[in-house]
Amino acid sequence: MGSTGLLVEDGGRILIAEIAMNIQTPPPRAANSASPNRRPRRTPKGRQVDPVALDQVRLLLGDKPRRRDLLIEHLHLIQDKYGHLSAAHLTALAQEMKLALAEVYEVATFYAHFDVVKEGEATPPLVTVRVCDSLSCAMAGAERLLQELPQKLGAGVRVVRAPCMGACDRAPVCAVGHVQVMKADAANVSKAAQAKPHARAHQTKNDLAAYRSAGGYALLKDCLSGARPREAVIAAVSDAGLRGLGGAGFPTGRKWSLVRGEPGPRLMAVNGDEGEPGTFKDRHYLEQDPHRFLEGMLIAAWVVEATDIYIYLRDEYPEIRLLLENEIANIAEAGLAPHTKLHLRRGAGAYICGEESAMIESIEGKRGLPRHRPPYVAQVGIFGRPTLVQNIETLFWVRDIVEKGAAWFTAHGRHERKGFRSFSVSGRVKNPGVKLAPAGVTARELIDEFCGGMADGHTFKGYLPGGASGGILPASMADIPLDFGTLEPHGCFVGSHAVVILSQQDDMKAVALNLMRFFEDESCGQCTPCRVGTEKAVKLMAKGPWDTALLEELSGAMRDASICGLGQAAPNPLLCVLKYFPEELSKPLGRW
Repeated sequence: MGSTGLLVEDGGRILIAEIAMNIQTPPPRAANSASPNRRPRRTPKGRQVDPVALDQVRLLLGDKPRRRDLLIEHLHLIQDKYGHLSAAHLTALAQEMKLALAEVYEVATFYAHFDVVKEGEATPPLVTVRVCDSLSCAMAGAERLLQELPQKLGAGVRVVRAPCMGACDRAPVCAVGHVQVMKADAANVSKAAQAKPHARAHQTKNDLAAYRSAGGYALLKDCLSGARPREAVIAAVSDAGLRGLGGAGFPTGRKWSLVRGEPGPRLMAVNGDEGEPGTFKDRHYLEQDPHRFLEGMLIAAWVVEATDIYIYLRDEYPEIRLLLENEIANIAEAGLAPHTKLHLRRGAGAYICGEESAMIESIEGKRGLPRHRPPYVAQVGIFGRPTLVQNIETLFWVRDIVEKGAAWFTAHGRHERKGFRSFSVSGRVKNPGVKLAPAGVTARELIDEFCGGMADGHTFKGYLPGGASGGILPASMADIPLDFGTLEPHGCFVGSHAVVILSQQDDMKAVALNLMRFFEDESCGQCTPCRVGTEKAVKLMAKGPWDTALLEELSGAMRDASICGLGQAAPNPLLCVLKYFPEELSKPLGRW
């Protein structure tokens, strides 16, 4: 039988009443009973936890806290142990940390040094060789290595491209596992791959005992005892003109005062994620004199009364990370840091985490996505607390400036600039490396006085004054002082003071394309202008001939609308080639 529908007029409303006639209503089925048309589930809905994988994850974590901010650290434990992150291990980790699997998966897949293996996929080989293909290594033969190594090493070794590894002065560089091979060729990389090396702590000549014997930590003790007031220390770094040397150049004393003015508790973060192609000065200072940096860090934390310090170090420096682990433990044992607590956090292969708010997201165990500002990290930083963020080299100078006085620092400099600057110099020079030079030195002076001149057979053609994002200038403009504020009128900036020297053997279009590919790979993907803009720019630049008007329009969109400095600065090398090297635009795209 069917049913009868009655239309009932009620105050202007039409109501439809369904009257069922002669219909037998079946009794309600129990909640756990199966549908007659399908079989009951054997397991609950969703991905199930493998008991074996869960036991393995618990064994790795041991008694370590299961806090959300330690997610990346725990992912590293699994990656280091098994060489990849399986679906079973990710599921087990999510349950152990009481997180949604989606949260764990999105973090694991964001970082380049995590190998996520889905169900049914083959695991990667036990040995992975990463070949740096950033500019300095590309100039030194990285493309040739990428062609030779797969045949030389065989199917049991994975060969992949990788961005800058912070050893541009010893290019080309490969990483076998986590151990870098400098001035790499097929022979020495093959030898290292067969040995399956493991990273060991870097042996510094300036360990805690050596540093203290030379007067180290006396200044920190004076600060903690009250012999030196906080205002006097702030005044010293302000009078010296010390600035943030990671790229932004913000006055250090002013930053300390701003953070001190925020309500407590306050925190501190140290940016050791120098991923800018051409930059390796922080690595140099950590290897040579780590406690000079550590003392400056502890003094800065005392000035702003930071209860905790988070040192964020890039994953490409495993030997330095192990060194810092040892020296931080020695500092704690010696009772040198009663005023704060030290945490060492490990990056996972993401250039974007050099941006301070993205670094803070990573410290909190998340994807390294830059935050919208305001609020600034000095107001709302790690875990929502006011946070002082400083670069390693900036902190390295604190002790000398306070002990010797601002006048000592400002007595150095050239071309009306004051202080010292550390330049990471690579490319076509005889003696690349970290060069400590007076602020305001020019590129020509760097080459001639500090690098022994151009390499044999090379003629100075152009240079990058500030790494991948700082633009490109011709040799005819090599007499401009390299310092904050001097290069901006020319569409460039000094940034982290990474200087890459180019010669007549380098095609400027190929240089700009290499840098744009780097930005395409390293874009976090959060905003469309950067994510899509870098991809489109690479395609247009690689295809050729260059459509100048279209590339300039695309660059303008990226500069104006990107969230952070990566997308805003990515077009700089391209625009500089259009402006300063127009004669190259009609030539075929060159190669190394």
